[in-house]
Amino acid sequence: MAISASYHLWITKCDIMSDKRQRARVQGSWAKPLPRPSGQTASVPNNNQSKSVNPGPASWGFRPQKIPQTFEFHQPIKPVRDVPPEKVIEQAGDYEISHGPSGISRLRLLPGFLPPEQADWMFSKLLAELPWSQKTNYKHGESYQEPRLTCWYGELPYTYSQSTMAANTQWHPLLLTLREAVEQMTECSFNSLLCNLYRDGHDSISWHSDNEVSLGAKPTIASLSLGDTRVFSLRKQPPPEENGDYTYMEQIRVPLSHGTLLLMLGATQDDWQHQVAKEYHDRGPRINLTFRNIYPEPEAHRPGTKLQFTAKRP
Repeated sequence: MAISASYHLWITKCDIMSDKRQRARVQGSWAKPLPRPSGQTASVPNNNQSKSVNPGPASWGFRPQKIPQTFEFHQPIKPVRDVPPEKVIEQAGDYEISHGPSGISRLRLLPGFLPPEQADWMFSKLLAELPWSQKTNYKHGESYQEPRLTCWYGELPYTYSQSTMAANTQWHPLLLTLREAVEQMTECSFNSLLCNLYRDGHDSISWHSDNEVSLGAKPTIASLSLGDTRVFSLRKQPPPEENGDYTYMEQIRVPLSHGTLLLMLGATQDDWQHQVAKEYHDRGPRINLTFRNIYPEPEAHRPGTKLQFTAKRP
């Protein structure tokens, strides 16, 4: 019996050595596993044994996990605001566009003030015969060419954007006729005229207010359009707490067609800015005649100084 047991032990060791040599030659995950010697039992993990949820930091460097906190909603510091939709004015009529400390801002729109046939020949005559030129303006100490052509009529010079247009009393006869017609319709009188020629869609005028001291307080400005239609835009001046941000201010869009007359009245120049923006599609030439009143520059002001409205404190 002792010989038989020794023989079986020797056979088992030979088999193990043979398997080791075979595994040394065979590579891959399909190599036959080594048989366990008799008498050895594999340790089967006991599912009932307690497991360490948070192993110590010295074992693998793990740190205890933080328990996720419940999300809490906090009201935003600044209230959510909607950008007001742009209003469009196309129909004839009087419009009160705002009420403020400076007064009531009003627009009066008169499409078809000039019949189409009459507007056609007037446009052609003024385009050919007025002394159009390109004005040089200054901003932040640098000069630039206005993206349009202009000419000025009035007994006094007119200064804006740090550049002065000389007085010109030689009114074109057709301009005198138009001034008389505008005065009869509006029941206002005008002593000066700024003419603008927008040669195509790339000509424009940027955001501004006609609030120079030389134009007086609460000026009435009559704007007569001839030629291709261009969009006249207005935006409300922001209150001091907006720090010059126009994002949430009211905006108005007014398409000005051939022969249309637009009046800006009341506090419009105090409370609103206006522009004719560039357009990147085909636009023909357009003439804009802006009748206004001009007064001598006060001695204490530099020519072209803006008139700033200041609300009276209670």
